[in-house]
Amino acid sequence: MAPAAPAEAEDSPVSAPSRGRRSFKLSSTMDSVSEVETAADQLAIEAGLDEDQRFHIAMAVREAAINAVLHGNEYDPARQIEVSLENTGKDLMITIADEGRGFEPDKVPDPLAQENLLRGTGRGIFLIRSLMDEVHFRQLHPGTELTLVKHLAPAAGKA
Repeated sequence: MAPAAPAEAEDSPVSAPSRGRRSFKLSSTMDSVSEVETAADQLAIEAGLDEDQRFHIAMAVREAAINAVLHGNEYDPARQIEVSLENTGKDLMITIADEGRGFEPDKVPDPLAQENLLRGTGRGIFLIRSLMDEVHFRQLHPGTELTLVKHLAPAAGKA
């Protein structure tokens, strides 16, 4: 007889790692944002990233998840966000998709432009792009998918 799984494992929406990839769906709540951020931080820890790199990934993923929950799914817990986290060996790839109407990222106002300094729009995407090595948007009809990429530095050779 197989041993029983721990109770917290049964409650976790995160699937077990499969070839370096984890995927899950969550309702559009702030608790879900925290779950996504924690999962991304764990991926970064497993990849051996330092504290600064982990902070950058966690901050970017948190902003992306907030955008999906708040702007994409309009904070509707009946709508879900779909998350995929993967370590390819060369990159960490985090994909977050919502079920919303979608948007055009190139039309988001530049938060550094003088006329936008006091406006509250565009800062999240600006931050995400600043903290990650690559950021890709894809329209899903309905929804938007955002893929964040952090390149992993090759292991340094020993002298």
